[in-house]
Amino acid sequence: MIEQDTIRLLRECDAGVKMGVDSINEVMDYVHSDKLKQILEDCKHDHVVLNDEIQSMLDEYGDGGKEPNPIAKGMSWMKTNAMLVMNESDSTIADLMTDGCNMGVKSLHKYLNQYEAAEEKAKRITKRLINIEEELAIDIREYL
Repeated sequence: MIEQDTIRLLRECDAGVKMGVDSINEVMDYVHSDKLKQILEDCKHDHVVLNDEIQSMLDEYGDGGKEPNPIAKGMSWMKTNAMLVMNESDSTIADLMTDGCNMGVKSLHKYLNQYEAAEEKAKRITKRLINIEEELAIDIREYL
């Protein structure tokens, strides 16, 4: 049970990190503020570093990880592009990113509860990802 829950939790973190990086990449060309761009680049870097740890643990279990849900990814892409077409502003970007962070935090907490038998190391990684998402939402509030 521990191994299964650990792998499942890490897979969800893997998908979440990939979704976060994809979301940041989608909006970067539209960012006007140098400060906001730096905040997003720093967050993306944090995601990539954490993903290396996730991949390392998954490799130990012989698991290839998980891609984000294609439907969720497609819906995110459509919402992002529709909102940016209507209003290409840093405020719109902050709004989109905040929604994404909040959805990620909610999902990750759900998975922490669902896979409670997971190894502590996997739980710590999940909590670090939650923290990254929460910090981004706080850091970009001034652009809302």
